[in-house]
Amino acid sequence: MYYIIFDLEWNGAYCYSTQSFMNEIIEIGAVKLDEKLNIVDTYKQMIFPHFTKKLSGRCKRLTNITNDEVRENGIDFVDAFRDFARWGQGDDNVYMSWSNSDLYVLTQNFTQNTGSAHIDFIKNYCDVQKYCMSFIKKEDNPDGNQVSLENCAELFNIDFDTDKLHRALADCYVTVECLKKVFDKNKLDACVKVCDSKFFERLLFKPFYVTEEKYDKFDVHEVELVCPQCGGLLDVPDELSIINKSFKGAVRCNYCMHSYWIFIRVKKLYDDFSVKTSYVEMNKRKARKLNAAKKSRHN
Repeated sequence: MYYIIFDLEWNGAYCYSTQSFMNEIIEIGAVKLDEKLNIVDTYKQMIFPHFTKKLSGRCKRLTNITNDEVRENGIDFVDAFRDFARWGQGDDNVYMSWSNSDLYVLTQNFTQNTGSAHIDFIKNYCDVQKYCMSFIKKEDNPDGNQVSLENCAELFNIDFDTDKLHRALADCYVTVECLKKVFDKNKLDACVKVCDSKFFERLLFKPFYVTEEKYDKFDVHEVELVCPQCGGLLDVPDELSIINKSFKGAVRCNYCMHSYWIFIRVKKLYDDFSVKTSYVEMNKRKARKLNAAKKSRHN
């Protein structure tokens, strides 16, 4: 079994064929490690972009990669990753990257180039950023924000050449050093995800807010509401409006007689729904007015 740390550089530019912006991979670098994190092999390959053609100014500034370098050394995406798959073959191997953004872009590129989001040679995956961040003290990252590779290396007192960052293989070497600083095989293995086809579908799925009262297998009127005053169950009101992608309605507790504006925000996830509720108590005048109007409608 090997750990394979990979890093990608990509060109963020407009794709005329899809009429949208995309991140097209132009370089891949990887380091193969044994179970004691000794480097046993490395991989590096430029990839010729087909969809975005010319490198953006930001890409050239960040990576120092030129159009000439890509033209001279780049090969086709499918050929590059067929070769990379051969180099990293092994069902037990664990592929790793600094945050899952590289894996996300790789999955997008696979979809564009092959028509499938399933990367069959990646059987197991671990997010090194997430793993390393679990060892960073709260005082060093009080807000719990994602830590860049450069910042993590600084926090771990690792010497590195900032001028060489943002090239695929160079970033892999820094990632290796960060991993070595906090390596615990049992903890690392617990962070490894098995990559079946649903893993990649879930990775590409973009959650969205539901604004229909009945959507798929979800019905907003079946949401359980609890009075924040007495804990009694509330009925979801029949009349709901949409405010800032939330369902809004007026409700009165039949136990303590408090009235509230309720807000229900529903997010569609890959295979589930996330529901968040909030309550704002009405002033007595508004509550009386709404309750009177409700009684009038029923009569």
